[in-house]
Amino acid sequence: MPKFYYIARNRAGNKETGVEEALSQEEAVSRVQAKGLIVVNVIPEGNESFGGLQNENVVKVRLKPKHGRVTREDLMLFCRQLSTLIGAGVTILMSLEIISKQVASRRLYDVCLDLKKNMEAGLSFHEALALHSRVFSDLWVNLVESGEASGNLAVVLNRLATYLEKEAEFRNKIISALIYPVILSLVGVGALLFLSLKIIPSFAEIFKSFNISLPGLTQMLVNFSDFLRRNIFMIFLSITACVLIFQNYIKTKTGRMNFEKMQMRLPVFGEFFLSLNIERFSSEMATLLESGVPILYSLEITGRSVNNLIMADIVRKIKDDVREGKPMRDSLERSGFFEPMVIQMVSIGEEIGELPQMFKRINSFYQEYCDTFLARFVAMFEPFVLVFLGGVIGIMVIGMFLPIFELAKLNG
Repeated sequence: MPKFYYIARNRAGNKETGVEEALSQEEAVSRVQAKGLIVVNVIPEGNESFGGLQNENVVKVRLKPKHGRVTREDLMLFCRQLSTLIGAGVTILMSLEIISKQVASRRLYDVCLDLKKNMEAGLSFHEALALHSRVFSDLWVNLVESGEASGNLAVVLNRLATYLEKEAEFRNKIISALIYPVILSLVGVGALLFLSLKIIPSFAEIFKSFNISLPGLTQMLVNFSDFLRRNIFMIFLSITACVLIFQNYIKTKTGRMNFEKMQMRLPVFGEFFLSLNIERFSSEMATLLESGVPILYSLEITGRSVNNLIMADIVRKIKDDVREGKPMRDSLERSGFFEPMVIQMVSIGEEIGELPQMFKRINSFYQEYCDTFLARFVAMFEPFVLVFLGGVIGIMVIGMFLPIFELAKLNG
C-alpha cells in the first residue's frame, strides 16, 4: 500500500509529522484527521525531497464535501481549527486555505474562499465575516473584532470555540434526555392504535356472531373503535391543521410572546424554561465580556441572540439602564425574571470588577440545574408512562374478555 508523509497540528497547535499508509492522498488526509489532527500537508513517498516536510505548504487535495448547508458542528470545528492554526503562528490567510480543503460543508468551503479573497482585497477578518451574516452571527463578528483590536485573536477564537463546544454539549444533553420519553410515548400511542383499529374490531365480529348483549365497558370500547376507524383520516387532518395553525401563530410577535409566557407559567416546567434562558444569557455574557467586548455591545449582542422575546426585551431595558450609568443589579431586580442569587452575584461582580467570572459561575449553576432536572424528569416519566399504558391496555383486555366470561357462565 502506498505511503504518505504528513505535516499536521494537534489541538495545542504543536507540529506533528509522520507516515500514513493509504490507497490515495485523500484517504491519507482522512486517516490523519481521524487522529484529531489538523492536516497541513500530505506528500506521497518519494516526493518529500521537494520541500515537503520542510515547508508547510497547504495540502493540495480537497476532501469531498458531505453536505451543502453549514451546521453548528461545521462552525464549531471551523472555529477550533482556526484558533489552533493561528495560535501556532500560521497566518489567517494560510489557515483559511488549509481549513477550506477539509471542511465537510460545500457552502462553508465557498465561504472560506470568499473570506480569503476579501481579506486579500484589504478587509479585516471581522469585516469579511460580517459579509456572511447568515453563517456568522454578531457574536462571531464582535468577538473577532475584539481579538483583532487587542492582538489576541487566537485567544478569543479559542474562547469562542470553547463556548460553541459547551453550547453543543449542553444542547445534545437536552436532546438525548428527551429522546427516550418521545420514543416511549410514540410506542405507547402506536400500541393503543393497534389495539383499537385491529384487535377490538376482530373481537367485535366474534361477539356479533354469538348474538349476545355486550357489557357496558365492552360496548364502549367497540363504539370508540368504530368511531376511530371511520374518522381516522379526519382526526389526522385535524391534528395536522392544528399544528400548522399553532406554528404560524407563534411565528407572529404576539403569538410568540404569549407562547413564551405560557412556557414560564407551566406548573413543573416553567422554572426549567426560565433556567434555560438564564443559562443562555449568562453563557453569552461571560464569553463576550471575557473576550474584551464592552458591556453595552455585549448586552446588545446577547439580546439579539437569546431567541426569547421576553428575555430580549429585558436585556434591552438593562442595556438602556447601563447606558445611563445605573448598576445592572437594579435592572435585573426590576425585571422580576432573575432569582435573588443571580442578582446578588452580578452585584458582587460589578463591585469587585469580576463580572465575566460571575457570569461564568451563574452559567455553571444553571447548566447543572438543567442537567439534574432532565435526569429526574426522565427517571419519573418512564414509570408514569408504563403505569398509564399498562392501565389503559389492561382495561381494553378486560373489556374484550368480559363477554367471553359471560358466555362461559351461560354454558356452565
